[in-house]
Amino acid sequence: MKFTIIKLLLNRTTIGITALALGSCQTGKEPQAKLEAENLKKAVHCIDLLENKQDLVASRLECFDENYIQHTPRIADGRDAVLDYFANRFETYPDYAMEIKRTSADEDLVWIHLHAKRTPDNLGAAVINIFRMKDGKFVEHWNVGQAVPKESKNNNTMF
Repeated sequence: MKFTIIKLLLNRTTIGITALALGSCQTGKEPQAKLEAENLKKAVHCIDLLENKQDLVASRLECFDENYIQHTPRIADGRDAVLDYFANRFETYPDYAMEIKRTSADEDLVWIHLHAKRTPDNLGAAVINIFRMKDGKFVEHWNVGQAVPKESKNNNTMF
């Protein structure tokens, strides 16, 4: 009987320690998950502000760090360079539109997969933007893009 009681107490202690350990792991993940959700929400807001609303003033204030690092070869580093690029694009393609298809976040990185179209009748491109976020602003950017073809060798879409 003593052995059964000791065994039961040991099992309960093990379960309690395991629950505490798992609880502390979860607590460590909660702030990270909150930061990722906040970064994702802000990035989606900023992409809509820039791409669809074409609001360069708000984008400058809300979305881009002054020391923005750019990995796209055709755009220089810095907030001013990226906003100048968009100002020129808005002038060249006033009907430009973008639709977000999917998003994801991991630590300080945010991914946005979108369908960008220069004109309403244009097939557009599938683009993936990757942003590093800091203090709610874009501080670094990478992207890849692929034109949407008229025909495909499969029945899948790019989105």
